[in-house]
Amino acid sequence: MHRISTLRVSPVCLGGNVFGWTANPESTEAILNGFLDGGGNFIDTADVYSAWVPGHRGGESESLIGGWLARRGNRDKVVIATKVSKHPIHRGLRPGNLKICLDGSRRRLGTDMIDLYYAHEDDAHVPTAEWVGAFDQMVKQGAIKHWGLSNFTLARTQEVIEVATREGLALPVAVQPGYNLVHRAEVETSGLGAYCVEQKLALVPYYGLASGFLTGKYVRGEQVHGQRAARVKTYATEEGFRVVDEVVAIADEVGVDPATVALAWVRQQPGVVAPIASVSSADQLPAILAAGELKLTRPQVNRLTKVSAPFR
Repeated sequence: MHRISTLRVSPVCLGGNVFGWTANPESTEAILNGFLDGGGNFIDTADVYSAWVPGHRGGESESLIGGWLARRGNRDKVVIATKVSKHPIHRGLRPGNLKICLDGSRRRLGTDMIDLYYAHEDDAHVPTAEWVGAFDQMVKQGAIKHWGLSNFTLARTQEVIEVATREGLALPVAVQPGYNLVHRAEVETSGLGAYCVEQKLALVPYYGLASGFLTGKYVRGEQVHGQRAARVKTYATEEGFRVVDEVVAIADEVGVDPATVALAWVRQQPGVVAPIASVSSADQLPAILAAGELKLTRPQVNRLTKVSAPFR
């Protein structure tokens, strides 16, 4: 187990963005059971998941997780992270909006306290001290244990830390950026990763598998299909496939799935506590869970870092 402040979390976090989307309720139940039974305890969701699906309103993922928690009676066995500010009806970081969204998330999840509550995106229309103060109040009231930042730039992360420190407010403990072998600049070139290490902010990166591109299931020259096709197409360049080739080669050497190698590389980067990965079926779980155990050698890490340099 690794630590995010007082939270003890598994070295891989299960992404809940697929629950109620590419994973139906039955698959979601099997995935959550398999993840917990396989040693995982860290689950990430958001109030906006999955509002983009026709007929959905947002909160579907939280509701499915909440139902599972109630059936298994295992709330004390898991660490739940959810997010606020991107819900289509309740968007932004106004303190009044945060209260509405927090109450909704707790109701859907069936829990009085959320372990880690992220600001899902920045809101330039609300003074920083106001919304940071709202998160501080949530901590003091016992509605959340800790809070974090998702999709924030380095400059805004620095400002949040400065404001919280100056005002004596609860500090964020985690930062959630996109980070993988074909998307490195957001963490590395920007300086965000180095700042998180300096400030002892846990990095909990999402898109660790680049929407499935790094699993090796896509082939050069073939048409990309599926729910994530638009995003995958941005990676499916010759440079991107060279990265996949190296991931697959190392996976063959070690005797694991490519997904395991790709996530292990992220996990071994400075400041990273637990990369987030989603699966649409329980049979994909072993590769994800194995990434928490696999330690790539320095030469293997260097090979992956070198071939993915164009994405830095």
